[in-house]
Formats: sequence, structure tokens, C-alpha cells
Amino acid sequence: MLYKKKKRIEEVLTVPREDRRTLSHVPDPERIRASVDRRGIKGDQSSLNDRDSDHLEKMRLLSLRYVADFEVLLVAPGKRKKQGVKGRSVDISSTGILIELDSDNDAFQIGDKVNIRFRLPPGTMPEGFESGVHTHAQVVRSFTREQDGRLRLMLAFEFVKPLTEYFQRKRWGYSVYMASGMLFIAAGFVMLMRVESVIYFKYNYLLYLYSLIAAAFLLSRYMFGALYRDVPINAEYTPGVSIIIPCFNEEEWIHRTILSCVNQDYPVDKLEIIVVDDRSTDNSAERISQVIELIHKEAERFGTKERVKMHVLPENGGKRVALVKGVKMAKHDLVVFVDSDSFLEPSAIKHLVQPFQDPKMGGVAGRTDVENKYTNSITKLQTVRYYIAFRIMKAAESWFDSVTCLSGPLSCYRKDLIVKHTDAWLNQKFLGQPATFGDDRSMTNFILKTHRTGYQDKAICSTIVPSNMGVFLKQQMRWKRSWLRESLRASAFIWRKEPFMALFFLIGLIVPIAAPVIVLYNLVYVPLFHNVFPGTFLMGLLLMAMLMSLAHLLFRKSKLWVFGLVFCVFYEFVLLWQMPVAWVTFWKSTWGTRETPQDIEAKNKKEARKQKNKERIGLPF
Repeated sequence: MLYKKKKRIEEVLTVPREDRRTLSHVPDPERIRASVDRRGIKGDQSSLNDRDSDHLEKMRLLSLRYVADFEVLLVAPGKRKKQGVKGRSVDISSTGILIELDSDNDAFQIGDKVNIRFRLPPGTMPEGFESGVHTHAQVVRSFTREQDGRLRLMLAFEFVKPLTEYFQRKRWGYSVYMASGMLFIAAGFVMLMRVESVIYFKYNYLLYLYSLIAAAFLLSRYMFGALYRDVPINAEYTPGVSIIIPCFNEEEWIHRTILSCVNQDYPVDKLEIIVVDDRSTDNSAERISQVIELIHKEAERFGTKERVKMHVLPENGGKRVALVKGVKMAKHDLVVFVDSDSFLEPSAIKHLVQPFQDPKMGGVAGRTDVENKYTNSITKLQTVRYYIAFRIMKAAESWFDSVTCLSGPLSCYRKDLIVKHTDAWLNQKFLGQPATFGDDRSMTNFILKTHRTGYQDKAICSTIVPSNMGVFLKQQMRWKRSWLRESLRASAFIWRKEPFMALFFLIGLIVPIAAPVIVLYNLVYVPLFHNVFPGTFLMGLLLMAMLMSLAHLLFRKSKLWVFGLVFCVFYEFVLLWQMPVAWVTFWKSTWGTRETPQDIEAKNKKEARKQKNKERIGLPF
């Protein structure tokens, strides 16, 4: 029998040009170099500490170069487009571009100004840059390089205006105005339709009550999300932080995760990194050892030997066991949990710790973006969904200091609270089954019961999301089960929180659970038994989808906003119907996407049943 081998999906990632220094953002304890060197900032060393943090971050982003490979057309002043010279990009930043030409091309000299045209392929630069460019640039450097046995001419151009300014005057500016106007129109139509629900309320109490509640819930989320503001950076507040990275079979990404955690703009004596390998069956442990050895070799003066550690568990115990082991090894009062396929921005930790200036703050979540957003339609759907889930939904909850899920990719806790709840967390069971997944929601509930939880939008990490439909659906099913389980737990104490937040939570629990029944009623029962086209219901879905898409366009200025509409359709016809399955299987403890002990046991039982059925079929009657 022939088995068709599954084709591996090649992830499309934005690739920054590697810095010559391994830890280019770490503050130099010897003060030889500042973290803003080569970032386009002028001024003496003493003035750097007084500069605004947001300004420094903008300058860093301007200077970032990305590996590129696309066609570029160079047209000298006074020449026509047909007389232009074609080249290929090597790398690009917001301020300039390096272009490769034939070595015998002497059309351009240092100081020459040219018209430059190109189209940025999706994934070359961060989200929002995927567009055509027609601007002016000046030659600032030239050199030759041998490539494939041929001598190539390299020309470095500086844009007359940075691409950020170019797009702001072009597409970005129009996007903001359009998205703002359309958001107000969509919100107005939603409220107008709810007036209709009030008028016809007496004809179907339950249906129109659900409609009113769902609309009020979503509109209030968007309103509070729009009002959200980060806790600003206090330069004097730099508490000790221990980053814990649990790893299981993540050899492809773990090296990048570790480097991003070490390469933080945070005092070296206040930050340690602990990587715990949960007995991986691939080469993860070797990759961890290699990258830590590289860090020790190239950045010894940053004290990495004392603050970057690795521990291998004696046997596979699961993610919670790995995290707890890391917490026990941690020496600082704040612990940060980072998934092994998540990558931190250099200022992530600096922003993440700021809410802990409030002694009642028990945990804080950062924002998670999608790293492989341009791989395929599945990842593009998740890109919009992730951004709205964090920038709108979590931001709205943070308004009441009650974020209900401090997400696994990046979250920070007070160490003493983790230690306090360790036994209950490790031994958590639901309906007699061990709770192996949903560790982030579970710990959030323990913290939220007695403390506040927050969200920092500028504490950013990116993560690799499923690009395979089967894996994605399994992940979504697991999330729905953990959401249902932990929501039932939280309902026992959430009423003690701010009244509006408690109401938020209750509605947020009822609306998704009842949604499948409402959809069946409107899309099946009403057309079949009343011969009425569900136009009002479909219009409501379209408006809700428009709110998601337009909010993404407003904040991100990205062409991916249209996938918000696609996601809502996909949710209504596919993901929504996982909810009834979750109702009757939320006691299950299998991940479905990794080989945990529970998954292995379930797999063995399934194989045993198959074998038993085969034997039964083979028996004579």
C-alpha cells in the first residue's frame, strides 16, 4: 500500500538582517556602546537616558533592515521609464535600500538622485508595508561583491523621505480616515438594527433579547478597547525578572526564542533566562545548548553565564511541570512565561513590568502578533483574529483590571503567587480528568481570584501559528474546551470584581454558548418553517465582521483587514460548531497537536479499538 507523504508547508517570515552584535539591544554594563548606537540618533551619551522611550523605539524600527529579493527600477532624472535600469534588492529598511546591479553598470555615481520604483512583496517588511512604491532616493555608497563567480555592483540608496512617511502621506493616511468613518457608520447601523429588536421584542423575547445583549456586549468591548492606554514607562522602575521558557519538541524555533529573550533592553543584573526542556524527543535540547554556548562565547561581558541557564527534566511531565521547575530555579520576584515558539521585541520586558508598580497587580499579559502571517489564508485569518483579541478584547478587560486570560506566549506574574498556587495548579482536575492544557487560563483564574490582572499593548511578542487546517482546528477545539472549563471556574468568584466587569464576563459566557442555537434558528428554522429570508440576521453578521476588519485596518493599516470578514464567515460555518462538541467533551485532557502522555494514551486506546474491530469483522458468523 502506498501512503502519500504530507507536503511540508514553507512558512513565510519577515527576515531582519542579522546584527553584527549578538546582543545588540542589551544595555552595555561597561558603557562602551549605547543600545541606540547606529540607530540614527544624534547626541552625546549622557543625553540618551532623557530621551522618550517611544521615540527611541521609532528610531530603532526605522533602522531595521530586512532581507529582500524583488525587482527594482531606477530612473535617472529627466529620463523616461523605458530608459530605466533594472536591479534586484538585497535588503531594505524604512530609510534606504541596497540594490544589486551588473558590475559593468556605471550609470549611477555617489550623490546621484534617482526615481525609484518597486513593489514590496508581502512578508518582506512588517505588516502595512506591502504595497507599491514610487519615490526619490540618493546613492550614498557603492561597492562590488563576488556572487556565483560573477562580480556584482552594490548600490546603497537613501530614500529622500522614509517609507513610513511616504506611506503615511499615501495609503496609510487614507486608510485611517476611511476606517474611522466606516467604523462609525457600522456602529450606527448596529445600533439602528437594535432599535428594530426593541420594536419587535414582544414577538420573540429570547431571540431579540439575545440580539440586544450580543450587540451591546460587542460594541462596549470596542469602545473600552479604543479608550485603553498603556501604563507608561517609569525609567526608575526596573524590578528583577526571571524569564521561563518551557520547551518540548521545538527545535526549529527555540534558538530564536532564547536569543529574543536575552536580547532585551533591560538591565543585565535584573534579568535572567531559564530554559526547561521537557524531555523533547527531537533535537531541541541540543539546539538549546548550542545557542546558550554561542551567547556565552560572544557576549561574555553581559554576564550571561550567571543568568542564562538550561535544565532538562528527568522525564516528560508536561508544560506545567516545566514551568514550575523554572519558577523554583528563578531568583527574581517577577517571572515571565514565554512559549518556545514566541519571539520578544527588544522592549517587551521593559513595558511588561510597568503595571506591577501597583502592589495589587498579580499578572500582566503582553500582545501577541502572528509571525508567519503571510504563509497562507489560514495564517492571515489568524492575524486579524489575534490582533482584535488582544488590542480590543484584552484591552477592554484591562480597563477593569480583570484580564481573564494571561496568554501563554508572553505573560508576567508575581513569583510568590505562582508558588502559592503551585500544588493546586499541578494537580488540577476537572470531572476526574487531569487538566493538561489551558495552563494560562488556569493560572489566570488563581491570580484573578485575589489580585488584579492587566494588559500592556506595547509589550509585544510574535508567535508561529498553525498553517495547516487540521492542526488549526485541533488547536481551536482545545482552546474552546479550556475556555469553557475555566469560565465555569471563574464564574464562582468573578462577581466580586467590578460590577460592570462581572456583567461583561457573564454575557461573554452566555453569548458564545447560545450562538449555535441562535444561528440554527435564523438560518435553518426561519427559512424552512416561516419561508422568510434571514436578511436582518445576515446583515447583523456582516456589520459585526466589518467592525473587526475596520478596527484592524485602523490600527494596523494593513491590506490583511479583509481577512477579518473571511474569518467571521469561517467562524459562523466552521469554528462555531466546535462549541457544541466542546460542551460534551470539555473534560478531555488531550492536546491533539502534541505527543503528551494523555495524547499517547488516547492514541493507543484508539489503535486498540481499531484492531479489535478488525478482529471482530474477520470472525466467521
